[in-house]
Amino acid sequence: MARTYIHNGTLLDGHGGSPIRDAAVVIEDDRIRAAGPAAQVARPGGEVTDLDAHGGFILPGLLDTHVHLMVEHPNFQAMLNLPPSLAYYQAIPSMRRTLDAGITTVRDAGGADLGVKMAVERGLVAGPRMQISITILTITGGHADFTTRSGVSLVPAASTFNTCCDGPDEVRKKVREVLRAGADVIKLCSTGGVLSPTDHPDFTQFTPEELAVAVQEGRYRRGVPVMAHAQGTEGIKNAIRAGVRSIEHGVFLDDEAVDLMVKHGTFLVPTLVAPIGVLEVAERMGLPEYAIRKAREANEAHVVSIAKAWKAGVKIAMGTDAGVIPHGTNLRELGLMCDVGLSPMAAITATTKTAAECLGWQDQIGTVEAGKLADIVISRTDPIANIRSLENTANIAVVLKGGQVVKDLFAQDAPRAAAPASDRTPALVPGV
Repeated sequence: MARTYIHNGTLLDGHGGSPIRDAAVVIEDDRIRAAGPAAQVARPGGEVTDLDAHGGFILPGLLDTHVHLMVEHPNFQAMLNLPPSLAYYQAIPSMRRTLDAGITTVRDAGGADLGVKMAVERGLVAGPRMQISITILTITGGHADFTTRSGVSLVPAASTFNTCCDGPDEVRKKVREVLRAGADVIKLCSTGGVLSPTDHPDFTQFTPEELAVAVQEGRYRRGVPVMAHAQGTEGIKNAIRAGVRSIEHGVFLDDEAVDLMVKHGTFLVPTLVAPIGVLEVAERMGLPEYAIRKAREANEAHVVSIAKAWKAGVKIAMGTDAGVIPHGTNLRELGLMCDVGLSPMAAITATTKTAAECLGWQDQIGTVEAGKLADIVISRTDPIANIRSLENTANIAVVLKGGQVVKDLFAQDAPRAAAPASDRTPALVPGV
């Protein structure tokens, strides 16, 4: 049995309580066996690996409940000239950067298929544990329909994106297809969006009957949840009433929509950084005018809506839409959540405990406590004093996923004795 003893750090356990100074965590294989004040958590006997936190802050592995691992700054016109298989290789560094940011679990909101998930699980590539939605369900002309007004589709034929379905029967069949393909969550669009060519975030998409069919099919499969891209007010309300697990984005929320979320226990995944990310790369990526215009409009309303929801007691789970922003920059979202009213501790809880609840994995991850998977992050800096310090991945010193160290900057920082002169490898001559 492999044992690890983490010590000399302050524990933020994910529950939102006061930091625990001089804390310790005991890990056995892939599970946490004890966590709390070092005076109460003894170092195990026998062979133990000591992991010194160097006075840093010990947190649960962080979660991002809305990413797109298979794309980064999507330019669908440019993608038409690339073989679809290239996306799988490009996802490898994206997943590595996600881990390096301390994100040990993600929910992929469209693009990653079962093979990507299996490659991580089998250790073929490094990446976060994940839930996958396979693709995005949309109505014809909806947010995930990337067919231009000329009738040309901007999505490669082999892509998993662009799954159009109209009417309850078509929706039922498409939901069954993504479940057959291995979806852990059903992703659909109940409104328009920013990057789609022929709609607007205000547009209501899918009827209440169509939404109810998707939720029902998930329920029939032992409760597979539905996540709804939902920006416009009416589409948000339709999705909540239909019983979706989470509202993604929530750009245009009114009081009734907020009240419905509280009543139904619906999670809100803000992705505040997403429209900002679109505007930051618009010129460099050559994004179309419609996307830039809609991103500006959405950004202005977004802040007001999320602040309203948080104040009313809606459950906030951290999500970024990473892929729209560069992978590995996910933790920018925490500072933005604080800008709309969350405290730094609340932002951390949204990125740990509440995010795990949104995924339905609260019994396995999200907090540092006995019995849970040993997903642990050690930050050099105090995120309560400076939440934005987490944006610098150099401050994410150590990352453990399931008890395995997948990043350790402390080990890299440790001085190494110089080798004897006769054993040193000769310096390479530049250009040789």
